[in-house]
Amino acid sequence: MIPQNLPQSPKEAPTTLPGFRLWPGLLDAGAQAALLAEVRQGLETAPLYRPVTPGGRPFSVRMSNFGALGWVSDRAGYRYQPTHPVTGAPWPAIPDRLLKLWDALTGWPAPPDACLVNLYQGEAKMGLHQDRDERDLTAPVLSISLGDTAVFRIGRAGGGATRTVRLASGDVCALTGPARLARHGIDRLLSGSSRLLPSGGRVNLTLRVAG
Repeated sequence: MIPQNLPQSPKEAPTTLPGFRLWPGLLDAGAQAALLAEVRQGLETAPLYRPVTPGGRPFSVRMSNFGALGWVSDRAGYRYQPTHPVTGAPWPAIPDRLLKLWDALTGWPAPPDACLVNLYQGEAKMGLHQDRDERDLTAPVLSISLGDTAVFRIGRAGGGATRTVRLASGDVCALTGPARLARHGIDRLLSGSSRLLPSGGRVNLTLRVAG
């Protein structure tokens, strides 16, 4: 079932990396604003915080999570857990519109149980990494961009050359099949490319089957 405000046949752009799927401009302005409002509501319960790497280095992004499980990083390592590391409270539920988007685009039989919320502002970036802390590494990862355009870098799981793709507000992409463990990251933001967030920056929502 196609969620409200989405075209009946979402247009997918061709990519050069098998399994990397991209739907440019899938969410229109109204859908972006509605989703952002739901994200802000969830963040009232699970406020953004700045995690650190196992080595103690602070991330340049601020993070939170929705769903039964949330991805966290601290000196104890990378993992999923059911509670916010600062407040100790359970994560809020994943918004229903995101669950419908997952169903419409991935076809995966199980719903996501984790939604990472990353806020990029200023010089924030994310180094090349693989999403491999999940129990089932065949389940897709679905990513939604809101706000300023990001320069997204991606390459094959086994190494080699990488390429960049610009992810604008309303774009949706997925790591599936042979691209499920693709190396990927955010080089930089194109500041001022969107007016969705009054103070600028980019919200990235990443849906995963974690447990």
